[in-house]
Amino acid sequence: MSRNLILILGDQLSPAISSLAGADPRRDVVLMAEVLAEARYVDHHKQKLALVFAAMRHFAEDLRTAGWQVDYRRIDERLPDLEAALKAAIARHAPAQIVATEPGEWRLWQAMQGWRARFGLPVTLCEDDRFLCSRAEFAAWATGRKTFVMEHFYRLMRRRTGLLMEVDQPAGGRWNFDTENRAPAQDSLFLPAPPEGARDEITAEVLAMVGRNFPESFGQLTPFYWQTTRAGAEEARDRFLRVALPEFGTYQDAMLADRRWMYHSLLSPYLNLGLLDPLDLCRRAEAEWRAGRAPLAAVEGFIRQIIGWREYVRGVYWLKMPGYAAQNGLNAHRPLPGFYWTAQTRMRCLAQVIGQTIETGYAHHIQRLMITGTYALLIGTNPAAVHRWYLGVYVDAYEWVELPNTLGMSQHADGGFLATKPYAASANYIDRMSDYCQGCAFDPKARTGPRACPWNALYWDFIARHAGQWARNPRMSLPLRAWHAKPEPEQLALRAAAAKHLAELDAEPPYAP
Repeated sequence: MSRNLILILGDQLSPAISSLAGADPRRDVVLMAEVLAEARYVDHHKQKLALVFAAMRHFAEDLRTAGWQVDYRRIDERLPDLEAALKAAIARHAPAQIVATEPGEWRLWQAMQGWRARFGLPVTLCEDDRFLCSRAEFAAWATGRKTFVMEHFYRLMRRRTGLLMEVDQPAGGRWNFDTENRAPAQDSLFLPAPPEGARDEITAEVLAMVGRNFPESFGQLTPFYWQTTRAGAEEARDRFLRVALPEFGTYQDAMLADRRWMYHSLLSPYLNLGLLDPLDLCRRAEAEWRAGRAPLAAVEGFIRQIIGWREYVRGVYWLKMPGYAAQNGLNAHRPLPGFYWTAQTRMRCLAQVIGQTIETGYAHHIQRLMITGTYALLIGTNPAAVHRWYLGVYVDAYEWVELPNTLGMSQHADGGFLATKPYAASANYIDRMSDYCQGCAFDPKARTGPRACPWNALYWDFIARHAGQWARNPRMSLPLRAWHAKPEPEQLALRAAAAKHLAELDAEPPYAP
């Protein structure tokens, strides 16, 4: 009889995970399971499935090498869900209790609340201390606040961790260097080489398995760009710090069609799986600045994404769930266009970003926010549909981080709780920050007419459509005044052009992924 049955989820691949703390490898059994429900609750990208399953199998081998007894169930066994895996493991090992680290997604947390009654065993859920701010700490910080400005939370985390601090003041005399991190794309940039994916027997076996079992899933399976072991993730980390971090800040908002990786770290998949530790990563980035190898603006921007934004959106997720997922503050109900699964559109910006997503399971935050996200916002897409797309198609997407970014930041569906203004833009922004408009079928400077970029009319239609709501938002006063200042014939022409584009979208046959 084992003392504990310790369940480790696919995004908990950390040897110091709280569920293993104080456990006894001689008497306890670790359960890891690839189950159909987790693989199919959204249309996951093939590379996401391969990354998670290969990383799980490598981690299980690491645990065995460290002396743990691991009960590992593979997807070929066709276990329907985690409860089926637990039921079978309980029958095999007769544990005294079930132990797990709290999950990152509400649906699993809710399911776990019924496990004691379901299995007739005590269930211990440990806090996930890989995050720097616990759910309870964030809730305490949020209590009584009228506004939830991320910058305030970020400064708290800087003080708590001591990162980029000089005694009690921020390094460089400023908390935030974001204004220095918005340079547009330049074709002359010397960019790092593309990442190299794992090349080992376990990963190769998993890639073949995903190809067999999930042939209809979204995206291409190869070339596979991701590391699947802790050692591989650490090599990717060191390479980023050495090669790309110095220019990360300057060009983090820039987009180039044939240079998909730019200077981005590509480390979020490993952070979210548990293969890298966020505080350790931030300390290593800080060391690059203190050693004079990376500028403060780049390092501050990188650290802010991790201890600021990443921790903040997780706090918002747990503070606002489960109701948060159903919010639709702009009353948007249009289906997501079919080209989000095919990249078959004449708008080059969308074709580039979606095509890249199909090929790699990756797009950086500006591509997500200002291209696929903004277009979905402008046409009035149901935010739940946008959420499910993002959750499935990106290798780093887990609901705790993806849902607030999509519903709050991208689609403004939470009434402005997360972002005080919508991230809406016309073609001018895309033309300034990318080379996507070059060679496009549409002219980014034209607002109406046969070659006019649809973004322009859609942007002004979006402003007009929600004018009553924007009148109550001081941050939207400038675009609203600009709209009201336009002559009526121009307003009518813009709205007619937008209506024509939307009618063409609505006439397309629905796509069923």
